[in-house]
Amino acid sequence: MKIGIAADHGGYKLKEIIHPWLIKLGHEVIDFGAYKLDNTDDYPDYIIPLAEAVADKEVDRGIALCGSGVGASVAANKVKGVRAALINDHFSAHQGVEDDDLNVLCLGGRVTGSSAAEEYIEAFLNAEFTGADRHMRRLGKVALLETRG
Repeated sequence: MKIGIAADHGGYKLKEIIHPWLIKLGHEVIDFGAYKLDNTDDYPDYIIPLAEAVADKEVDRGIALCGSGVGASVAANKVKGVRAALINDHFSAHQGVEDDDLNVLCLGGRVTGSSAAEEYIEAFLNAEFTGADRHMRRLGKVALLETRG
């Protein structure tokens, strides 16, 4: 699977841990930055290009990190076609994909340990959208919001 990752300074250290781990699992990883630790950088500068790559299907799924994961989630969800969520548990990591077609996982580098992050990422990447009628209906309602000007 082709995975995009991005982080600001708050998620940089966790990104540097999960990047080689994803490669070791056999994934192709596209790194949207940050490429060095800079405590003055801004999460939208990295998260938005990642989200656009997910929306344009240049990557299969995305992993967005900032200090808490909240800002990454807010920014990613501004891109049409992106369904991002801040994940703090195993169930939500796979259920978000299965029911809501989650395509960007957001994590907080200052609140999520590397072992927990790996567990959530594996659950996210191994899950598949069910496409059940009720889920399609709900996603259709959400997609309508993206057409508002």
